[in-house]
Amino acid sequence: MNIHDIVATGKKATRDGYGEGIFEAGKRNKNVIAMVADLLGSLKLEQFIEAFPDRFVQMGIGEANMMGVAAGLATAGKIPFTGTFANFSTGRVYDQIRQSIAYSGKNVKICASHAGLTLGEDGATHQILEDIGLMRMLPGMTVICPIDANQTRQAVLALVDHQGPAYLRFGRPDWPVFTDAETPFVIGKADRLGSGTDVSLFATGHMVWNAVEAAKSLEARGVSVDVISVPTIKPLDADTILDSFSKTHCGVVCEEHQINGGLGDAIAHLVTQNKPYPLEFVGVNDKFGESGKPLDLLKKYGLDAEDIVAAAHKVLKRK
Repeated sequence: MNIHDIVATGKKATRDGYGEGIFEAGKRNKNVIAMVADLLGSLKLEQFIEAFPDRFVQMGIGEANMMGVAAGLATAGKIPFTGTFANFSTGRVYDQIRQSIAYSGKNVKICASHAGLTLGEDGATHQILEDIGLMRMLPGMTVICPIDANQTRQAVLALVDHQGPAYLRFGRPDWPVFTDAETPFVIGKADRLGSGTDVSLFATGHMVWNAVEAAKSLEARGVSVDVISVPTIKPLDADTILDSFSKTHCGVVCEEHQINGGLGDAIAHLVTQNKPYPLEFVGVNDKFGESGKPLDLLKKYGLDAEDIVAAAHKVLKRK
């Protein structure tokens, strides 16, 4: 695939993709239950509630209770999708997730909106940047961070058929849509968006679009770029990632998350266990977030396309 063939067809929030996906999932499987802790508008659940009012559970401002009830519903054979902001889906309820869901392997889908810096104006208390690390450390927990609204919708549908606990991370702002709406999501599969031989760019979530933009800029400067979208952080697609490294011998990992604990850590662990290659990391470096416009925050924290370009040039010097 040529990276220059990737164009945005519009903009839509990944949380909109969640709303569309859970509605479609409800039509396909009568055991799907949509749960929310107060924030049904933010999770875009209106269609689901109108169609399946008897399968919607409003838990109010009681996230820990929601996780416990979800575990019980899963025990009874239902497929509960819990929904609230990412900060409240992970940090606030980590004990309940660990003890009641992960430890016993309950079939609960933990769906988290408003993740990362692009939450924007709500600021540091809501902009969790540690959630991927928290969730990928739990044994048996699948961790997914889709790259646009279309893929978020497909990821929800894939999770209906997936057995076991899972964490689905998505966001608040309108964001470029550039994947095919009908392509099924395959859990554990990374995708090559552009083929190159000089440097690999690995990205997840919103940062995939920034990586695409960075790759186009690098290609214009004569750098051949292998672009790998990694929407499933656990289980990691080791074959695709190692294949990319075998061609380029260096890489940059891009994520809207702390550098510690996220996709970068996962890829670093992978390569050190196989054949070490130079790596650079574009992410949040041991800081909390702050209130601001999403794109302004990405720029301030060093997560925009030009920061990826700079990291690519830096890692190329280390080959």
